[in-house]
Amino acid sequence: MKNKFALIALLGLFLAGTYTIYAQDATDTILMEEEVLTEEVLIEDAVAEEVLAEVEETQVTVEESATFHQIIKQKFIEGGPSFMGVVLLCLILGLALAIERIIYLNMATSDSSKLLNDVEGALKSGGVEAAKEVCRNTKGPVSSIFYQGLDRSGEGIDMVEKSVVSYGSVQMGLLEKGLSWISLFIALAPMLGFMGTVIGMIGAFDAIEAAGDISPSLVAGGIKVALLTTVFGLIVAMILQVFYNYLIAKVDSIVNSMEDASISLVDLLVKNK
Repeated sequence: MKNKFALIALLGLFLAGTYTIYAQDATDTILMEEEVLTEEVLIEDAVAEEVLAEVEETQVTVEESATFHQIIKQKFIEGGPSFMGVVLLCLILGLALAIERIIYLNMATSDSSKLLNDVEGALKSGGVEAAKEVCRNTKGPVSSIFYQGLDRSGEGIDMVEKSVVSYGSVQMGLLEKGLSWISLFIALAPMLGFMGTVIGMIGAFDAIEAAGDISPSLVAGGIKVALLTTVFGLIVAMILQVFYNYLIAKVDSIVNSMEDASISLVDLLVKNK
């Protein structure tokens, strides 16, 4: 009987030890799974934070881009619609004239060497009338000057030279047409800006006088608004000045080509006389 109780006790102890080992293994497995889940959660949180940071940076960039346009609009309104509007009108009109002159001058540019060769060939093959026909079919101020010189070739070389010089002055006037208005807008834009600044400063001092106290915020606000017109006027003048200088250089290039071609035409008529 005692042996049976001893066997039962040993069997109980064995089963309890086995259960304890299994329970410990299960506990270790659960802990490992929890650690893995914790690491996965931390990785997901880090990825989510990186994505959120990238989205926030993109939103900040978009807001800064939108804010830039809003600031320009706001500064334009703060400068006052009266003077800022007139300065803006100077910019629009000046750019319109500059674009028109650029198109005209580019169309007036021609290959004077090719035209001179064509006129020389026409003079040898068909005479003056054939050369005049070549000039009629060619666009540009150089061909117009050639036509006038050829039209008076029968009156002598002196008349040809006088005709070329006179009509060259006419063509130069057509090339320079509108440039004086662009120059006017270049000078007028900063003047209007300075006038707006002076009037704004007067308004700021009137506000100080009415308040009876020199407030830094009041003075700074009035001066800032007054200076906006000057800044805008100077920007308009600089933009138009770039176009004006380009047009002047283009006109000088065409005029030099006209003068060179005119001398060559006179020499050609003398040789084929």
